[in-house]
Amino acid sequence: MIFEHTPVMPREAVDALQIKPDGIYIDCTLGGGGHSALICEKLTTGKLIGIDRDENAIYAANGKINSQNFFPVHGNFHDLPEILDKLQISRSTVCGILMDLGISSHQIDTPERGFSFRFDGPLDMRMDKNATLTAKDIINSYSEKELTKILFEYGEERHSRRIARSICAEREVSPIETTLQLAEIIEAAQPKIRKKIFSQPHPAMRSFMALRIAVNDELLPLASVLQNAAGFLRKGGRIACITFHSLEDRIVKTTFAKLANPCECPRDIPYCVCGKKPTLRIITRKPVTPSPQELSENSRAHSAKLRIAEAI
Repeated sequence: MIFEHTPVMPREAVDALQIKPDGIYIDCTLGGGGHSALICEKLTTGKLIGIDRDENAIYAANGKINSQNFFPVHGNFHDLPEILDKLQISRSTVCGILMDLGISSHQIDTPERGFSFRFDGPLDMRMDKNATLTAKDIINSYSEKELTKILFEYGEERHSRRIARSICAEREVSPIETTLQLAEIIEAAQPKIRKKIFSQPHPAMRSFMALRIAVNDELLPLASVLQNAAGFLRKGGRIACITFHSLEDRIVKTTFAKLANPCECPRDIPYCVCGKKPTLRIITRKPVTPSPQELSENSRAHSAKLRIAEAI
């Protein structure tokens, strides 16, 4: 198996963690192991735990990273407390946590994974192939109202109602089973004026993103995952998150802000009486974005934003 993936902002993300040679670090989204390999280069007696729900990513990272400091785990970083508990890693002991919330190039470019509207493949979109829910299940069994909600809330698709209506009409004739079949239905549902004005991005891009998010439950647990992750950081430990669309970036930004200023006292009270203390200090008031050189070399980095916070 060839697992091709170019990590986004690798140096910026790893430098943000301020690696200590003897520290404990967690790469919550291992991918092809690009970020993890850079972290392992800086470790002596420390350890790096790499988590990914995609078994292909675990296999690829094992082949790429030859280090006794590297400990790969097949799992979902949403279950971080349970994973670290099994590894006997206590709270307030971790020096750095990295979350790259994007999808890997391998997943996009492998037709049989069903993530892309550019290739014909089964409507799958599961990051973990052991999961049961697929995009095909959603497309062929969810109600028009449910489909509209997914496309609008997760894809910010303005024409979600039209697209959902078309999908429901087409599946009455025969089940929708392939990515190109779905992409054609979505494109045909778009207003003609949109197709003339906006040749890019592809008319199906937002809908495919929304379905991927729904299949893998990417957004709903994210805030609590960030809060749990912050609880494992030692004082001065850092958490770095790379996001790729506005929905997840908003969650990261809002959660960091809440952990940095948890006080819920009314504004007219001159001092805090609720007793809630901050657990993070925000390092990046504005997110770090890819350099012009990286953007010229990796087109998939264009929407990436890196936010960093530090435990206090």
